Amino acid sequence: MAAIELKVPDIGGSAAVIELLVKEGDTVASNQGLLTLESDKATMEVPASAGGVLKQWKVKLGDTLSEGDVIALLEAAGEPVAAPVAPAAAPAISTPEPKAAPAPKGDANHHCQLVVIGSGPGGYTAAFRAADLGMDVILVERYAQLGGVCLNVGCIPSKALLHAANVIEEVKHVADIGLDFGAAKIDLDKLRAHKEKTVGTLSKGIAGMAKQRKVRTVTGVAEFASANRLSVTTANGVETIDFAQGIIAAGSQPVKLPAFPWDDPRVMDSTDALMLADVPKRLLVVGGGIIGLEMACVYSALGSAVTVVEFMEQLMPGADPDLVKPLQNLLKKRGVAIHTSCKVLKVTAGKKALTAEFDGASVPEGKDYERVLVSVGRSPNGGKLKAENAGVQVSERGFIAVDKQMRTNVPHIFAIGDLVGQPMLAHKATHEAKVAAEVAAGHKRQWVARVIPSVAYTDPEIAWVGLTETEAKAKSIAYEVGKFPWAASGRAIGIGRTEGFTKLLFDPATHRVIGAGIVGSHAGDLIAEVALAIEMGCEAADIGHTIHPHPTLSETVAMAAEVFDGSITDLYIPKKK
Repeated sequence: MAAIELKVPDIGGSAAVIELLVKEGDTVASNQGLLTLESDKATMEVPASAGGVLKQWKVKLGDTLSEGDVIALLEAAGEPVAAPVAPAAAPAISTPEPKAAPAPKGDANHHCQLVVIGSGPGGYTAAFRAADLGMDVILVERYAQLGGVCLNVGCIPSKALLHAANVIEEVKHVADIGLDFGAAKIDLDKLRAHKEKTVGTLSKGIAGMAKQRKVRTVTGVAEFASANRLSVTTANGVETIDFAQGIIAAGSQPVKLPAFPWDDPRVMDSTDALMLADVPKRLLVVGGGIIGLEMACVYSALGSAVTVVEFMEQLMPGADPDLVKPLQNLLKKRGVAIHTSCKVLKVTAGKKALTAEFDGASVPEGKDYERVLVSVGRSPNGGKLKAENAGVQVSERGFIAVDKQMRTNVPHIFAIGDLVGQPMLAHKATHEAKVAAEVAAGHKRQWVARVIPSVAYTDPEIAWVGLTETEAKAKSIAYEVGKFPWAASGRAIGIGRTEGFTKLLFDPATHRVIGAGIVGSHAGDLIAEVALAIEMGCEAADIGHTIHPHPTLSETVAMAAEVFDGSITDLYIPKKK
């Protein structure tokens, strides 16, 4: 095959190579990004002008390039060589419209071009995006309401209850500034109604959008009968769906450890805890991860004496220890007992209480609890779909491997969300969903996200994105930190929430932001700015020189950048000698 010289298109001057996006020997598609250039005006990706195998790089990191410079040699993959295209340029007018495979015709109850299994954030996003691109779509959901775990028994109801918990805690402390509302009176029926109304509003919205897009819905439990047919057990019997392409978005479920008497309703998983059947006097939370700590905040505010036990040495093991410390300190002040390096050996169900047996470096004094919440993670549902009937490979743990286009080993079947791997986050699933839907519709897309933010909606909130200090130290990655304490933030002082801080991690050589961690009120909202900064390749000066409104919590991001580059005036930091 002929060798093709890939050249730099018109970039309006010269720019330096700061990142190589593919390796020698990789197969690249036409218009796929090859490398990233940076000038004094912009950062841009240079796409391949043809598809094939990249045989040899002709440039290296740090080289300065301009229009016409050869960047690599490509072995053509049988497609014509296109003229170099400018970065981010629109497709030529002559480019044919992508087309999806037609719906199969057979003896099934339903036929469609695309079937989506699961209507959570990933599933309904995939279905709606595909419908917007002209595909005939069927969305299969096992529950009566659309929205999946996240909307019905996860993200959304938990945030409604966490809001109530935050209000209770705020009311307790505003007496310090001259506003005494007295003790909160809790009406559980009204609180549950608020939660259900929140869920119902969003679920009805999704159902309405499905109708507007002409996405058909089938309620029932789906299993693969073959590579192009689903068998769905509905309330009226088994129905079949023949499809040209499919997207598996079946999510995950709570892990249920065998040491607990799950036939006793007093033993809860996260779904049960959100039902808010009552407020137990004594609650044991097994697992100090995000979900366990969020529920600890809710039940503590409602009046339960909460004990949290975590097998690892720290709460929320994925976060840096300094981020977790303010949360742990505040929980202890509110009466939550925390025990790390502690294992629950067994829980026995008695008539009056659930009795727990512990082992570890820090063991709770009490052993009897009215309720026990087990929150030790989630397991993917990949193994519950009879995917082997379609030839889709599923791991022993229930995960399904996919490529950058979200394809499984069976090319016309895609998978997204929790069952394709960590992190199990709704916002990851929605982005994967759009990639899968667009590829299914015939577009050239792939998963290119550099970072995925994580948020714990505890009080205070904890959020992080990109490289953590723990990870950097473990991998011997060089980094430097800019850290701004909220005790110096006018906004934080005004709202009485000075326990938090904002820290940014930078590459010492390039001054680019490579990670961030924030603890404090609305940390989950603030972290998005840093996620964008990492995606855009921002340096400390880019963030610091961006004018942030004052007084806000958002300006702590800019001030953390200023701490790093030494231009901070809202703190006095002696210069290093």
